Amino acid sequence: MQRLSSSGEIPESLRGSIVALGNFDGFHLGHQAVVGRAIQRGFHERRPVIVATFDPHPVRFFKPDAPPFRLTTLDQRERLFAHAGADAMLVFEFDKALAVTSSEDFVGEVLAKQIGAVGVVTGDDFTFGRGRKGDVDELRALGAQNGIFAEAVAPVAFGDMRISSGRIREGLEAGDTATVTRLMSRDFAIEGVVEHGDKRGRELGYPTANIVLGDYQRPRYGIYAVRVTLDDGCEHPGVASIGVRPTFDPPRELLETHLFDFDRDLYGRRIEVALHAFIRVEKRFETLDDLVAEMRQDEKRARHLLALD
Repeated sequence: MQRLSSSGEIPESLRGSIVALGNFDGFHLGHQAVVGRAIQRGFHERRPVIVATFDPHPVRFFKPDAPPFRLTTLDQRERLFAHAGADAMLVFEFDKALAVTSSEDFVGEVLAKQIGAVGVVTGDDFTFGRGRKGDVDELRALGAQNGIFAEAVAPVAFGDMRISSGRIREGLEAGDTATVTRLMSRDFAIEGVVEHGDKRGRELGYPTANIVLGDYQRPRYGIYAVRVTLDDGCEHPGVASIGVRPTFDPPRELLETHLFDFDRDLYGRRIEVALHAFIRVEKRFETLDDLVAEMRQDEKRARHLLALD
């Protein structure tokens, strides 16, 4: 899997590719349908497949003060695209120049000349170009003028609801991990580097691996049953707290994860914490004994939810 940048050159081996074009934040079932169709066409036409995404997200560019909302990092998306079968990920650097590019230039200059695409697959709600004035109909028309076929994939529904990244964010805010997992076809996961904390968890008998939430969409604050993937590929079950630790002062937002039956040093290592099930909301405890008693119950519930008992 190659990672390419829109500011760099496209290798000759990837010219003549079919491009899956979209944001793909979350890479949910709808996104998977778009990428899957591009890969299917690439297989039958014996062409490479590039998945194109945007960074920063256009919303972040136009609304820099918007609250955190990302569902995946670029590294996570790269792994997901590779697992789906794509040959490369192309990152469009969303800046002012791209924001003011006309739909005609985006197709003729960027897709046709710069990338050398022969085909583009998008979702049916894809928009592009200055002011987001281009839609899939214009993409087909401009593509035909530049020797590029354009195909729009129908939306994927969950019941009577269209699957979308917005719906996933709503599910995370509500602590509805079951719906989020169905829409994404996997558990929502937060990746980060383990940092040193105040060691309170260790003192209480529950050492934790702590990572900051960064630009991720904030899930409902509380306790979760989790599965943790380490940087060596090993997976471990655990229980995690997301929130501001109301029992302790000063409040600090963290994802704190206790890995079951694990005693190795994780400081400085990159881990990915997948939220499997919501257990309870976070709350303040009057005494540390009360907190530890609840933590024991949290561990018991998490082990049950992860089918460990």
